[in-house]
Amino acid sequence: MAFLKLSGIEAFYGPSQALFGVDLSLQEGEVLALMGRNGMGKSTTIKVICRMLRHSAGSVEFAGADIGALPSHRAARAGIGLVPEGRRCFPNLTVRENLIAAARPGDWDLARVAELFPRLAEREGQMAASLSGGEQQMLAIGRALMTNPRLLILDEATEGLAPVVRQEIWAAIARLKAGTGLSLLVVDKSLRELGSVADRACIIERGRSVWSGAFADLTHETTEKYLGV
Repeated sequence: MAFLKLSGIEAFYGPSQALFGVDLSLQEGEVLALMGRNGMGKSTTIKVICRMLRHSAGSVEFAGADIGALPSHRAARAGIGLVPEGRRCFPNLTVRENLIAAARPGDWDLARVAELFPRLAEREGQMAASLSGGEQQMLAIGRALMTNPRLLILDEATEGLAPVVRQEIWAAIARLKAGTGLSLLVVDKSLRELGSVADRACIIERGRSVWSGAFADLTHETTEKYLGV
């Protein structure tokens, strides 16, 4: 049984339909790359998983339960952690306050986040607004981990960052895969970096799932067709 499973998902923003049939599955402990060009429905799919957007058709199952009727805060309590696109740190709170704002009991605490991102410990008392973009991204990841999720979703976690910081983020993702047993759903545009961590991939095109399988089975023709400019 899949740890996360979306079947036939359709969703709307008001009268405008955004998803027309998304099928997606993720096994426990697996890393799934959710891929597609801009505007094809990746972030909308994440909103449906996190219950920030209701779907009009299909089903969402997580850890053996149908979560389609849950509000977003209960989906989070069920073990779904989100690192949102754009970071969305609380600018007027310190690093420490951001980290503990939604913390829940579990293996992930301030010390473990500091081990993953030592820079956050160095800036524990700084306001989030004063951090660099890369530091804010580390903070967003740390904040999500502090909820002690079973599934961590990273939506464009390296977008707009300097190359050296991007590599720090990818190294952290690789450590999460290797040492935690977390299930990860990762949205990113870099095939090379995704290929270093992802077990499987799902490609969305115009609100529909058009390809899924082992990441190693992605061909040049498939990536050019669905991901090329």
